[in-house]
Amino acid sequence: MAPDPAASVKDGSRGDALFGRVLGGMSIFTMLMTVPQVLTIWVGHQAAGVSVISWSAYLLSAVLWLWFGIRKRDKNIYLPCVGWIGLNGAVVAGALVYG
Repeated sequence: MAPDPAASVKDGSRGDALFGRVLGGMSIFTMLMTVPQVLTIWVGHQAAGVSVISWSAYLLSAVLWLWFGIRKRDKNIYLPCVGWIGLNGAVVAGALVYG
């Protein structure tokens, strides 16, 4: 007997939904882990050792992923990119001001 295609689609959807929640959680977690860097720069006025080139590359990557996510209409891609653009931009700007 052939496998039921409807059953495999249903299982994949449940797995995809769980994976989407994990990705969303990791996006929030990693952004929260970046906040201390932003605070160190903007509140403490300390940007020593911060690489503008590296953080600019992260910023460019976030912009490209945002564009890709919008084109694919995938909120799991483009919504976190908005946060990353803000955080990466804050680090780059702060490193330029205080570095």
